[in-house]
Order: sequence, then structure tokens, then C-alpha cells
Amino acid sequence: MKAIFWSAQEVAQRAKNFYDNGIRQQVETDDNIGKMIVINAETGEYGIDKTGVKTALKFKENNPNARLFTLRIGYDVAVSFGGSSERVVK
Repeated sequence: MKAIFWSAQEVAQRAKNFYDNGIRQQVETDDNIGKMIVINAETGEYGIDKTGVKTALKFKENNPNARLFTLRIGYDVAVSFGGSSERVVK
């Protein structure tokens, strides 16, 4: 397959559009809350698993150029990096 050259923002926007306009209603169930959904930003195909790794590897095996985006089902963010909001002054 031909490579698609989209910015990270374009990939995110396309995947979120797929999610908001159809996928969300299908997957936001009690069984799936907290799991990861990987969305192919070109096709809207998606898969769900605990970490998203298995699904992403499967998609990449079928199409190494797939533009993938991952979300945590039921949350606004997929990953949070810890840290303090306090400023350290030396």
C-alpha cells in the first residue's frame, strides 16, 4: 500500500472524527472502559485490547504504512505522565 503523509494532528483529527461519529456508541460499554482502542485513521477500522499493542502490531502487519491513533476508551487522554506542577527554584 502507498504511504500516506499526514501530520500527527491530521491523523489524530481523522481518528477522533471516526470515534466521535460512530465508533464511540459501539465501544463505550462497561466491559471496554479503560481499554485501549487503536483506530486506522485512513479506513476507520479499529481494534480493542488492554494496552493497544496487540491491535497496533496486527494492523502494522497487514499494512506497515497504516496511520494509527490510540485512545483509552471512556477517557479524554490515553496516557498521563506524572510530575509536579510546583516550580523548583534553586
